Amino acid sequence: MDPLSTLDIILRILGRFLPVWIALLALFGLSIRFKRHLGLYGKLFDSTIGMIGFGLVMFWVFTGLFGAFELIVTHDPLAQLSGMKNKVPGTPLPSPEDGQYAWYLLGGDNLARDVFSRMVKGAWIVVQIAPLATLFAFMVGITLGLPAGYYGGRLDTVLSFLANLILAFPVILLFYLLVTPEIVATGVPQYMAVVLFVFPLVFFGVLISSRHKAQPRRNATLLALVLVPLFLGYMSLVNASGSRIDFWPLDFFDVPGGILVVFVSVVFVNAPTVFRIVRGLAMDIKTRDYVAAAQTRGEGPWYIMLWEILPNARGPLIVDFCLRIGYTTILLGTLGFFGLGLPPESPDWGSTINEGRKLLSIYLHPALPPAFALLSLVLGLNLLADGLREESLRD
Repeated sequence: MDPLSTLDIILRILGRFLPVWIALLALFGLSIRFKRHLGLYGKLFDSTIGMIGFGLVMFWVFTGLFGAFELIVTHDPLAQLSGMKNKVPGTPLPSPEDGQYAWYLLGGDNLARDVFSRMVKGAWIVVQIAPLATLFAFMVGITLGLPAGYYGGRLDTVLSFLANLILAFPVILLFYLLVTPEIVATGVPQYMAVVLFVFPLVFFGVLISSRHKAQPRRNATLLALVLVPLFLGYMSLVNASGSRIDFWPLDFFDVPGGILVVFVSVVFVNAPTVFRIVRGLAMDIKTRDYVAAAQTRGEGPWYIMLWEILPNARGPLIVDFCLRIGYTTILLGTLGFFGLGLPPESPDWGSTINEGRKLLSIYLHPALPPAFALLSLVLGLNLLADGLREESLRD
């Protein structure tokens, strides 16, 4: 077989992404059709910048999802095929087997692995870790930031000092310390997971109880429906066979050690910044008239914090959430680039860029696709945040 031309490579790549294009068209069509009923999300489609950013973000989200089900990848991202080391894009396989894709669309890396498939699989790693880690960081920051801003005083002083202490530590050095084998062997990241991952339980427990405390039966039912699954998930996250914490019998899933360490590290680093944002918003909003009206009605402090202050702070928090996913994506890429946390063979974008940059003066194709993927996703998140900020200011 002959090598593919540039046009053939582009057309075949576009064809591999056909499930993504269909999903994007369906999502945009439905969203635009019903945008007047979708609140702030619907208003996003009145902003050109927001739509472009949302399209870039959802492109990589769908790429990660469909790539996980092998609908886009052309080869096993970890498979090393003889004769394909550092081959240029469009190079045919020397002797493809029946049913095997016959070309490396974006070439091969220095270990003869398919660059295109590794780029697609790397999107799945980002889609799994970045939004969830950011969400957990927000759970921690909101749960601690609301009482700090609302009550003030000694509680605010202590929590702010702890947050500033973490923020004062160099981020890369902190990551390096947390993911080194010696620290991991002590179980410190796992103990940190025990503390950090309990915050969603606390948040939702207090959220429900503060809302329905006058209806004990309904309150108990909702708490059971929400907290029992969360607790089982929490125990499955922190419990790992053969580790320092290995006692829970109902372990529904196992999180690889490297992924857990990276996840904990990202949550630990992002939570103090979220705490400071929420604290500042709470200090401002607690002086509003509707908060005073809730206090006059006899509402409890947690009801006021979660059902009066937090909803009115949602605009800045949603914007920061989008930006923070971008920061987390960059952090994941940085960790992978320095070989910290994730397995060496991982197809994450940072690791792939690091492997490709060693031969960058000779071969451009191994490093450029994952670098472009990382750039476009972070750009999309920034544009999405700009669009959300623009629309929220119009409210």
